[in-house]
Amino acid sequence: MAAINQCIASLSRIGLGTASRPVYATVPLFLAPAIIQTRWKGGPSAGTMAMRARQKEKLKAKLKRKQSRFKEYKYAVASHEERFTLCDAMRYLRAAEVGRPPASATYEIAMRVRTPKNSPVLRSRIQLPYPVKSDTRIAVICKEGSGAMQDARAGGAVAFGEETLFQLIKDNPNDLPFNRLICHADSEPALKKAGLGRILGPKGLMPSLKTNTITRSVKTLMQEMAGAENYRERIGSIRMPIGNIQFTPRQLSENIRALVASVKSNMVRLEEKVKKDMIEIALSSSNGPGFPLSGGFNSTDEKVQPAHLSTAM
Repeated sequence: MAAINQCIASLSRIGLGTASRPVYATVPLFLAPAIIQTRWKGGPSAGTMAMRARQKEKLKAKLKRKQSRFKEYKYAVASHEERFTLCDAMRYLRAAEVGRPPASATYEIAMRVRTPKNSPVLRSRIQLPYPVKSDTRIAVICKEGSGAMQDARAGGAVAFGEETLFQLIKDNPNDLPFNRLICHADSEPALKKAGLGRILGPKGLMPSLKTNTITRSVKTLMQEMAGAENYRERIGSIRMPIGNIQFTPRQLSENIRALVASVKSNMVRLEEKVKKDMIEIALSSSNGPGFPLSGGFNSTDEKVQPAHLSTAM
């Protein structure tokens, strides 16, 4: 009987002893067994259905905030700087160009456009009422002896042909005799085969359908290109020369109006695909700062008239 009681007492001491602490509380997580790691990571067997649903909603909300944060370009906001009339902006920019050759200084326009990322960009060619550049030199890629070659020669192209023109580009990649290049539709396969993208691409001269430089009417396209300027939207902004520093306020105003009308018409054309808004227009010069325009024309200083800004510098 005494032996039985002693055995029961021993079993009681074992049962009442302090329980060992869980492995995952004393051992680092990466050393714990796989089942414990799964539980701590919130796997299928961890937590309740409500807990998993809340975690899923948090992740979705976080992703949504991240996407909405970078939905538009950071430049697509109007500046808080003072706005100027056209004559006031021209007055300050002409002062910034004093002492420099007038022929080398130009007015430049910058348009800020509110647009979603990865959306179709605004791009086109415009023939301004008063051309900024008069040194347009056009080369034409066309078949030897074709009607397109005759049109190119009659239109004053500085170079034309296929293999001869391709060789000219390869031999003089940094000293091309032209600043505009168009291609006849029949010569497009030869252009692709020539592999000139590395030379012409960085210069913005590679003919393509997007830039409307591949055509079946060389004569018509050459007439459109004479004195025309290309513009393209980049990261929510459109920048291009808009006039020479010697332009009068009226000349510069007509060029700006023509460009704004062209950009807005392109916005309407893309309205079914994406919504774009023009939020600010700024005028600068080759060596001067940018002045946001208010839309007014006359100077705020009554002593400064448009005629005062129409004289040669």
